[in-house]
Amino acid sequence: MRTIGELVNTIKKYKKSVVQQELKSKKNTVAYVTINNKPRVLKWFVPGLKRQMKVEYTILKKGSSKLNIPTVFEMDEKNNVLVTNYIIGENLCDIINNKDTTQTEKQRLILLLAEWFNDFHNFFKKEKDFTIRGDPGLRNFILTDRIWGVDFEEARSGRPVEDLAGACASILTTDPMFTKEKFNLCKLLLGHYNELAPGRIANVNNEISYALLEKIQWRSSDEETLRKYSKKIKETGLS
Repeated sequence: MRTIGELVNTIKKYKKSVVQQELKSKKNTVAYVTINNKPRVLKWFVPGLKRQMKVEYTILKKGSSKLNIPTVFEMDEKNNVLVTNYIIGENLCDIINNKDTTQTEKQRLILLLAEWFNDFHNFFKKEKDFTIRGDPGLRNFILTDRIWGVDFEEARSGRPVEDLAGACASILTTDPMFTKEKFNLCKLLLGHYNELAPGRIANVNNEISYALLEKIQWRSSDEETLRKYSKKIKETGLS
C-alpha cells in the first residue's frame, strides 16, 4: 500500500501538509495531517475506488451540518483525495474493549451509538428507501463529548438492519470475543434502536449470523469460532 509520504512529497498542493499520524485503513492511505496548522485528514483513494470517494464525499457534504460526521473541505478528483476535518477523540472500539471502562459507561456509549444510527438513517431516508452507512464496525466511530461516525466509502442503499447487525458483529468479535457482556451490549443496542424506530429492523438474528460469516474473509484464523456463533445466533438468537 502507498504511504502518505508519496502523496505529500510528490503532489505540489499537498507539500505544505505536515504528517502527524498515518491511520489504519484496509484499502486506502489515510493520515492525520496539519495544513497551515489546521488539523485535517487526507484520504488518498486507490485509483479503482474513485466511485467510493464520490460516495463518501456526497454523504459528508450533505450530512455534516446535521449529523455527527466529519466536514469535508475538498474532493480532489485528479489525485483521488478527500480532505476532511480531523476529529480529536478516542476510538469507540478501544473504549468498549478496555477492561477499565465501567459497565455503566459501556452501556451509555452503546445507547449513544443506537441514537447515532437512528439519526443517520432518518436523515438520508427518502420515503421508504434508506441509505445505510456500510462498514459499521466500532473502529469507524470516535468519541469526544459525543459519538462521531467516520469512513463512509461503503455507504449505499440498503436496510437499516444491515448496519445494526454489522455493529453487533463488530461488538461480538472484537477482543474479548463473544462474552456474556458483549451479547448484552448487542441486545441493548438493538433494543434502544427499536425504541427509537419501532418495527424498522427485522430478522436481526439472521443478519447478525450472516455478518459474522462475512468476517471470515478477514479473519480466517477465527473461522471455526465465527461459524460456531453464526450458527448459534441464527438458531437461538442473542441468548
